[in-house]
Amino acid sequence: MSMTITITDVACAYIKKRLAKEQGVGFRLSITKTGCSGFSYLPTIIKQVAATDIPIEKNGVTIYIDPTWSHLLDGLQIDYIEEEKSGLKQKRLVFTNPNEGSRCGCGESFHVP
Repeated sequence: MSMTITITDVACAYIKKRLAKEQGVGFRLSITKTGCSGFSYLPTIIKQVAATDIPIEKNGVTIYIDPTWSHLLDGLQIDYIEEEKSGLKQKRLVFTNPNEGSRCGCGESFHVP
């Protein structure tokens, strides 16, 4: 299966740092059914690769894709931002996906048409 996933240099550096800190073997990306719009991204640092995961090598990081959701993750861009909101510094991965129909008001979940 051919998939396109883009990861920015800053997101790659963040994931590499987390992998080293948590002694993970890779970064797994899945989707979970949750939130007011139906779906949410589920990024995790993994200690073991599932036999069914789809490996994608990007910028020295292996991203393992849950095949159940590969059709919704194709074309995804992963970025990392640090921003200040209400006096609090927030650091997070940002997912931009052409397969999303819309996002909920809080931005935590998305809808697929």
